[in-house]
Amino acid sequence: MTTPDPENKDRVFRSSGGIAGGVLLLGLVAWLGIDALFQGNGRTPWLALAAMILVVPLIVAFTVRPAVYANEDRLRIRNPFRVIVLPWGQVASLRSGYSNEVVDRSGKKFQLWAIPVSLRARKKAARREARAMASGEDTTRGLVRGGLRNVPDGPTRAASDQAMDDLRELQEGRGAAETAQGEGVGVVVRWAYEIVGPAAAGAILLAILLAVG
Repeated sequence: MTTPDPENKDRVFRSSGGIAGGVLLLGLVAWLGIDALFQGNGRTPWLALAAMILVVPLIVAFTVRPAVYANEDRLRIRNPFRVIVLPWGQVASLRSGYSNEVVDRSGKKFQLWAIPVSLRARKKAARREARAMASGEDTTRGLVRGGLRNVPDGPTRAASDQAMDDLRELQEGRGAAETAQGEGVGVVVRWAYEIVGPAAAGAILLAILLAVG
């Protein structure tokens, strides 16, 4: 049995804050929902069940699910309701503004839900960089004038911006590689039916229960 080339393993980018928030929300929904299922009267348990079937997949979709996987050949984006696979040769640019997104060669844009932009983190990083420059520090190498080591008190780039820098470096280095062209497949987009299906079923069930009164 052959083992995969360690140099071609996926690098994974996810939002730790989003995951933590999702876990807390799931815990709250489970607590309230289970209480309603076993303690509720009349239609309450059925309404609670339908609401849980609807809400749980949505919470997972927007908090726990988003991830970006990158290796030397392609970028795979797992967004709330879709999975997008882009060979590096099909990536035109990676943009950062109020959100992070990738643009393919046809001009289509795909948002990177797993790498949310934090304006607060950007401001903090900018302040650290300004202090580092004022003290004569080389922010890319952590050196000061005279060759003395000076460790900064925090990163001089916001985490999301650093992640985008890493992805741009991969795209620039691998965009022309033969193995990163997609072999005629190009950009692949598929719906996350494992999320859409249960959420739709919960919505239909909830609507029926509310309609019948």
